[in-house]
Amino acid sequence: MFLPPKRSLAALAVPLVSLLAAPAAATPAPSSGAVHAAPRVATLVDVRASHQPGLDRVVFEFRGPLPARRGAGYVSRLIADGSGRTVPVAGDAILGLRFGGATGHDDNGRPTYGPARETFALPGVIQVVNAGDFEAQLTFGVGLSRKASYRVYTLTHPSRVVVDIKTPYRTVPVRTYFLDSRAYAAGRRPYTAAVSRPVAPPSTARGALQRLFAGPTRAEYAKGLRFVASGATGVRSVVVQDGVAHVRLAGSLGSGGSAFTVADEIMPTLKRLPGIRWVKIYDAHGRTERPKGHSDSVPESLEP
Repeated sequence: MFLPPKRSLAALAVPLVSLLAAPAAATPAPSSGAVHAAPRVATLVDVRASHQPGLDRVVFEFRGPLPARRGAGYVSRLIADGSGRTVPVAGDAILGLRFGGATGHDDNGRPTYGPARETFALPGVIQVVNAGDFEAQLTFGVGLSRKASYRVYTLTHPSRVVVDIKTPYRTVPVRTYFLDSRAYAAGRRPYTAAVSRPVAPPSTARGALQRLFAGPTRAEYAKGLRFVASGATGVRSVVVQDGVAHVRLAGSLGSGGSAFTVADEIMPTLKRLPGIRWVKIYDAHGRTERPKGHSDSVPESLEP
């Protein structure tokens, strides 16, 4: 549930005197009408996150005043304003945030704060995703590795809404592999590059894939790293048994004729984990080419 909204700022009423046509000797009569100045709207200019001792901190910075209304609460799914569709967010928990009296775009409709979906390599915060920017209301979802207590407060000069999310758990580093688009374009192997991500044990395989599907951070993207989804929208299940990781994906898989697919990111990511030597990837219907034995396998839809 969202926190109760705070009282909005009162609009300033500015009286306007109009002069009515009258004989020269007459005294001008004041009009009974009034014009109200529109309340100032907060403009989101930056979204950033960092790890502090014992917590992850997400900061929403605004130009102008603070949003007149602010709300936060855990939600089962993130819903897009207007369309009502589900917005995908990486993580096992989603903290929903609403800012009333705020906007995230300029007069030409261009975003003023950066990408609508941003990934972070933090213990708790995986992604911050925008789900609405309409009629002076902003909606965001923060994808978390697990549900935890949080605190929302404001700061001024500049105007900021700060969300502190506790991280009272241990994490271990894992290596997640993304496509190196520059190496791929140059035909220079290997086509993948590894980055470090913190995940909470014991579900390290699931956590590693969760971070993979969140994609690269903004800095990693600038270096040419990309996540190739091949139509996959997420991971339905991961089961590790007898050295084999069985990964069932969601979505409509397809290679699109490419020799590089999501399998080329999943396999090296999981094989770096202790106890995993082979990886079998299944489509949403549970199909893979070699379901039995100690071997790697992909569904036919991921073949070039």
